[in-house]
Amino acid sequence: RRPGASNYGNYALVRHEIGQMEVYTLYAHLSSILPKLAVGQRMAAGERLGTLGRTGQSIGKDRAHVHFEINLILNDRFSEWFRKHYPGDRNDHGNFHGRNLLGLDPRAILLAQRSEGTNFSFSNFVARQPVMARVLVRKAQLRFAQRYPKLVRPNPRAQKEGVAGYELGLNFNGIPVQIIPRSAQEMGAGADRRLISVDETEWRKHPCARLVIRRGQAWTLTGKGAELVDLITF
Repeated sequence: RRPGASNYGNYALVRHEIGQMEVYTLYAHLSSILPKLAVGQRMAAGERLGTLGRTGQSIGKDRAHVHFEINLILNDRFSEWFRKHYPGDRNDHGNFHGRNLLGLDPRAILLAQRSEGTNFSFSNFVARQPVMARVLVRKAQLRFAQRYPKLVRPNPRAQKEGVAGYELGLNFNGIPVQIIPRSAQEMGAGADRRLISVDETEWRKHPCARLVIRRGQAWTLTGKGAELVDLITF
């Protein structure tokens, strides 16, 4: 309710459980939020949150609208991570800072749900998103994998030998849509975090996130990509 504290102006964030997936919908640029709403309050389908508007930065008088997002959350230690990496910056949003919420395409989700009807599965929709880049991370306990077990793919070898790290299949926006446990033998002796492959076709289709870049014949994580992986594994 403090429009000056966010590019989104007045906004509301709602937590859902959809097919055993923790999902957050966001409604931004509202002219007002209902006074009765409070953090932790349960919401019913169709219940009113507020009124559309144009609060926030650079929203003209003729552009009143509701900015709508469907997000996954990256790390419940975000506030701690932010203080470490941005010690001089304010964080008015706690763990629900925009850097910690990565969006999926709402249009694609709604079209898939309409097409598949009762067979639609949100977790399956996320898990079948195209992978833009694959990254190996040496971390036996990954909080994102614990939060989103539906995205974890079985690996009998890691289950037998023990999990030493994970292979993360990132979509173009950086969401780990595929999570594969890896044993120490599979991880090898390389760096604790390393880019192992890039789908150039997918990268060219969605260049806006700028998570990877090709230098000569080799691909590497950009600063933004490395920061994202650091947040996921923090």
